[in-house]
Amino acid sequence: MMTVHSPDERTPAHYVATTIGAAFILIGLVGIWKPAFMGMHLTAAHNVIHLASGVVSLYFGLAGSAAAARGFCFTFGAVYALLGVAGMAFGVPGTATMTGMPPDPRFLRVLPGRLELGTMDHAIHIVIGGAYLVAGFLTHPTGVSHRRPHEAPLTS
Repeated sequence: MMTVHSPDERTPAHYVATTIGAAFILIGLVGIWKPAFMGMHLTAAHNVIHLASGVVSLYFGLAGSAAAARGFCFTFGAVYALLGVAGMAFGVPGTATMTGMPPDPRFLRVLPGRLELGTMDHAIHIVIGGAYLVAGFLTHPTGVSHRRPHEAPLTS
């Protein structure tokens, strides 16, 4: 016998995509009124990216198949983790063009004046990327369950 997900069962990729998607939308909205929230550099462009990422993440978390949610988690996980690592590796001391932001030791100007990331942004991107990647690894593409399995007979 092999352990498989039922077609309606939610996987780790679904849960993580849904949770992080909701968090992205929340941060995108908070950033409109509080651009320096938690030390992040939440410019208008950064907020739009968070809102769009949140919508896409919620879609795969709520409506995607196990394989689609897994693929999404690997893709977004790699992008966010690499963005965070690149910021930590290539960020230089600098000050944001946003008013009221202190100097940052690992400042990265992706689009100067529009999308600027600091140390806190990089750290959060690494954590988010890691969470997506772990969820992707915990969700098997063929529906084989790593958690909460039920037994289903294999047919030949």
